[in-house]
This record gives sequence, structure tokens and C-alpha cells, in this order.
Amino acid sequence: MTADRKKEAREKFLLGGIVVRAGLSKADRAFLLGGLLDLARIAPSSPEHRRLRGIGEEAFKAPVLDGGTPLMVEAAE
Repeated sequence: MTADRKKEAREKFLLGGIVVRAGLSKADRAFLLGGLLDLARIAPSSPEHRRLRGIGEEAFKAPVLDGGTPLMVEAAE
């Protein structure tokens, strides 16, 4: 396997892990893609981007349940 293919495979693996961690591994693929396309429209400097990034940072810090869902004290808005 070439270095580029290894890098691409690792990136896909990590992104898949994020889907699992969010508890979306059984979600419809079209739903996931639609959500990601909607997220792609958010400007990186916007308050919404900062808010969502904060939620994600907290989720990465939280312990993970067996199903992949982060154990968070407060639910996201």
C-alpha cells in the first residue's frame, strides 16, 4: 500500500470513529451526508462554528459508553 493510500485509509478510519462516537453509526447515510453538507456551509469564524466546536471538544473529553456515545453531563442544545 502506498503512503498516500495509507494516509487516506487512516483519515477514513478516524472519520468513521467520529460517526461512531457521536452515536450515529446506524443513521441513514443520506441523513449523515445532508448533515455534513449543512455543516460545511457554516463559516469557520462564525459563532455557530465556535459553539459546535465547543460541543465537539467537550464530547472528545467525555468518557465513551460501550455503544460509542459520549457520556456527557449536559445534552447539546
